[in-house]
Amino acid sequence: MASAKKTILSESQSIAKLTDYLDENFVNTVNSIYNSKGRLVVTGIGKSAIIAQKMVASFNSTGTPSLFLHASEAIHGDLGMIQHEDVIICISKSGNSPEIKVLVPLLKRFGNTLIAITGNTASFLAKGSDFVLNTTIDTESCPNNLAPTNSTTAQLVMGDALVVCLMELRDFKPEDFAVYHPGGALGKKLLLRVKDMLEHSLKPAVTADASIKKVIFEISEKRLGVTAVVENDIVIGIITDGDIRRMLNERDTFTELTASDIMTKNPKITTSEAMVVDALNTMEDFAITQLVVVDQGTYKGVLHLHDILKEGIV
Repeated sequence: MASAKKTILSESQSIAKLTDYLDENFVNTVNSIYNSKGRLVVTGIGKSAIIAQKMVASFNSTGTPSLFLHASEAIHGDLGMIQHEDVIICISKSGNSPEIKVLVPLLKRFGNTLIAITGNTASFLAKGSDFVLNTTIDTESCPNNLAPTNSTTAQLVMGDALVVCLMELRDFKPEDFAVYHPGGALGKKLLLRVKDMLEHSLKPAVTADASIKKVIFEISEKRLGVTAVVENDIVIGIITDGDIRRMLNERDTFTELTASDIMTKNPKITTSEAMVVDALNTMEDFAITQLVVVDQGTYKGVLHLHDILKEGIV
């Protein structure tokens, strides 16, 4: 336990010191990436390569087209992925590894803007780069001061700082984020509309003068636990299975009753174009499990809480 706390504290202190290293190099880096007409290529070797891959994933998902280039593979043909207008980030703690010393002159030969993320501002990489982002640490958390721990965390956080600054420059909104995350709960929450979930073959409806027997049959057949009461395709009320149960508890007979006698007038509604997450919020606000879908006065169907749950939005 003590070792774990020491590690976390050590890494957090290393991250905090990064704020002292931010200077015009960081500003110029952000502007270079933002104004680039090419892609962002992020390269590294060893643990730094893994950090580079995470950065690429974050950049791509927030509107900065990016590619990962493994430093050792670059000198064996993968340099061909770099185009003239691409900006390149090279990550290396020491900045002096053999692969980096071979790679840097090759990258500069193409005339691309080269950005170093390194813990050694006097290194071969730093001296050969246009801009240097300093990720110097005092020591690794590793007991032997060898395994990359604080250093890779610092690299990761510096990359996240770039990502966030570029998002703000681009005024990157949740709708934009959804475009790059169409799958899973996040994408569904940001993209899915009510019309995408309507099962038009299950559109329960009865007239105001329908018998209770017909109401029960309609609710059971459509399996949504509710039916709309309509006149000329306009919703004037709804009846839920809960309304049926309450009616049976309160009355010994219902043969003389019609739908209009037990319906709830002015039900909560939504529209086909509404976001499903907004419809869900309405259900939660009013403690209900269904919403009637109405477009410009015309009845379109019923959205049920169970359908939303099946989509994994909650």
